[in-house]
Amino acid sequence: MIKSSLWTILDRNLSEQAEGPNVISGQSTYDRYLLKKPDDTFWFSEILFTQLPCLKLLLLEGPLGVGKTSIVKGLGRHMHIQEPITSPTFALSQHYEKGKPPLVHLDLYRLEDPASANELFLQEEEEAHRLGALMVVEWPERLNLSLPDAWQVKLSYQHEGRSAQLIPPEKDERNNSTS
Repeated sequence: MIKSSLWTILDRNLSEQAEGPNVISGQSTYDRYLLKKPDDTFWFSEILFTQLPCLKLLLLEGPLGVGKTSIVKGLGRHMHIQEPITSPTFALSQHYEKGKPPLVHLDLYRLEDPASANELFLQEEEEAHRLGALMVVEWPERLNLSLPDAWQVKLSYQHEGRSAQLIPPEKDERNNSTS
């Protein structure tokens, strides 16, 4: 799928869903969504999974309690993961190998030292590659690695609920003009 068409597909899906998140006008087309209730967060994560079939690395940024783990739970539901998905804040990582595809969930909140965060990330990235897994990272701002292939979701609180901003990889086809 050409990534530029993703925005059209997401827009069509959002406008067809009466109960789904609302699109907020942003600096780029259809990149911010208003999530008014928890079900919107689950729905948004399922749309991410179905509309980004080659998704391998997803970075989730935002303050405590804004819904990062809820997005992972929504992804897990769509990936047919039967076991409960919990925040790996204390374990640092969780592997859900029976998912379709498998899921590696990393939470870097407790790692304030970038070298430690980088080391854990690189170990888990290697394991995710071995498993053919989707890797989702909470608190990626703890890293000081360049991750140009990663999709990002930046979550923030809004007076109406929460806002999710979807940011494509730096190697996005929209930035590689061939005209």
